[in-house]
Amino acid sequence: MTVTTEKNIKEPRITLLGAGPGDPDLITLKGVKALKTADVVLYDALVNEELLEFAPENAVKVYVGKRSGDHTHSQESINKLMVDYALNYGHVVRLKGGDPFVFGRGFEELDFAASYSIPAVVIPGISSSIGVPGMQNIPVTHRGLSESFWVITGTTASGKISNDVYEAARTKATVVVLMGIHKLAEIVEIFKKEGKNKLPVAVIQSGTTHNEKVAVGIVDTIVEIAEENKITSPALIVFGEVVSLHPKFQPIKEFYDIIAGE
Repeated sequence: MTVTTEKNIKEPRITLLGAGPGDPDLITLKGVKALKTADVVLYDALVNEELLEFAPENAVKVYVGKRSGDHTHSQESINKLMVDYALNYGHVVRLKGGDPFVFGRGFEELDFAASYSIPAVVIPGISSSIGVPGMQNIPVTHRGLSESFWVITGTTASGKISNDVYEAARTKATVVVLMGIHKLAEIVEIFKKEGKNKLPVAVIQSGTTHNEKVAVGIVDTIVEIAEENKITSPALIVFGEVVSLHPKFQPIKEFYDIIAGE
């Protein structure tokens, strides 16, 4: 007589989940529900690890983060890990900083999952491009100041400044630059060439977290101010008249108003 045992095999599925800009409280309720049903969590460098507490205790948690200058985990290897874990464990939550579709390469992962016929869904997250300035009372649009906004990567895969920075510098729109802190001086020069020397600028490091730092100035001064405040990665840059609404900009505005009146 042959006795067979049925193994509890879970159906593979993947959830691409946006973790938000850093504060763990800024994840969506739907995101929390997804984490609670995870068999595996693959999480990035900019994800607050407090969020892993929402996952079951026996869930596998795997760090696959990529930071500036450290690409130990290539996108290709992350894609393969995601699929392998889904096929062998069940529900994989791919936890990504910000929003998966804002410079998160989320669609590449979605496409890779589809190539293996693994069901995948997307749960959006608060993008740092909007959430981080917002938490500093800097709106990306404001009546009378800005009718639109650009969100641009500071550097391309080749390490060069994105051509979109040159285009954006010519507009009156708010310009939010992600992953550009190490190119701040070069980006500032682009705005200077467009005659934007007095344009308000904010540089925000580790936005919405306990390590947050903020430097506020104008195009002519922001490099020095950022250095004085020891701003480093991860940080975003906001160019635009909307930055004048930040409390730190008021003394700067008063100073230039006095000079203009002389």
